[in-house]
Amino acid sequence: MTDDSLSPIAPTPHKRRPRYSGRNPRRFEEKYKEHNPERYAETVAKVLASGKTPAGTHRPIMVVEILAALAPRPGELAVDCTLGFGGHARELLAHLQPCGRLLGFDADPIELPKTEARLRAAGFGPDAFTAQRGNFAGLPQALAAAELPGVDLLLADLGVSSMQLDDPLRGFSTKHEGPLDMRMNPQRGQPASALLARLRPDALQRLLVENADEPRAETLAVALAGQTFATTSALARAVRAALEGVNRDDSELSIRRVFQALRIAVNDEFSALETLLRHLPSCLNPGGRAAILTFHSGEDRRVKKAFEAGARDGLYAEISPEVIRPSHEERRANPRSASAKLRWARRAV
Repeated sequence: MTDDSLSPIAPTPHKRRPRYSGRNPRRFEEKYKEHNPERYAETVAKVLASGKTPAGTHRPIMVVEILAALAPRPGELAVDCTLGFGGHARELLAHLQPCGRLLGFDADPIELPKTEARLRAAGFGPDAFTAQRGNFAGLPQALAAAELPGVDLLLADLGVSSMQLDDPLRGFSTKHEGPLDMRMNPQRGQPASALLARLRPDALQRLLVENADEPRAETLAVALAGQTFATTSALARAVRAALEGVNRDDSELSIRRVFQALRIAVNDEFSALETLLRHLPSCLNPGGRAAILTFHSGEDRRVKKAFEAGARDGLYAEISPEVIRPSHEERRANPRSASAKLRWARRAV
């Protein structure tokens, strides 16, 4: 045995975390404490207290109102059509135990495994919770494949999750520069940049009106249609340039509406919602309850009309008499809840 064989193994040098400029992290990927709430609970609490959402997380909206509408009971079968971060699902699961079960859908292949792991760590095993990747438009087929005749309660939260909005790589917002993508499932379909590049001005104008009620749709369609924008910032700059002379606040609102309209088109969101609403009565057990959370007029209008038609036809025994909005306290604590609208329906027995 040589002396070399007795030499101690050199320790792996410590790899320092990349530093960020300034006193506090600004970029999504730099907020390492917010990405690790179990270790940095105090930091996360401070972010929440300021009315913001910690990076990489999502705050469930109108939890109390949703629980009141759905009235989950032990032993029932539930569907969360839009699992997201799992906040609503966790609340529902707690009320469904013992012996209850929840099926959670989400089209996002990036976030779904994280949420499944999060709910498993919270104590909900395969007997209580099943995660399924896919769009909720395929709910009837999923129930048939599982040999389930119907469910007792159903929730659909149609908002974009904060972890999707805040991640620059997903391309949903102008908060930080990123690729102009906007796909809920980056593995399918075309990104928003490709959609804009192939649209003619008349088609883009219709899209901006139908998907976002944009009052300056014609002006923006002429400026943006057929153009190539690789990043979110490039598109935002083009909108501002097209609206030169419009005050800053109105210009920023138009940017948000353009992004909303493109996101809805890229993910075919209205078609998926209409399919769900058409099949919803047959997916609910007698007396089953459904609650749908919307975030703009196009969604709410479709839900309202479908519920009213179902009530007239005797499919629903009861529907919400009016739209339910977040409380003043919730809007103040979580500004992203401000545009939320909740409607519910109860299946006839």
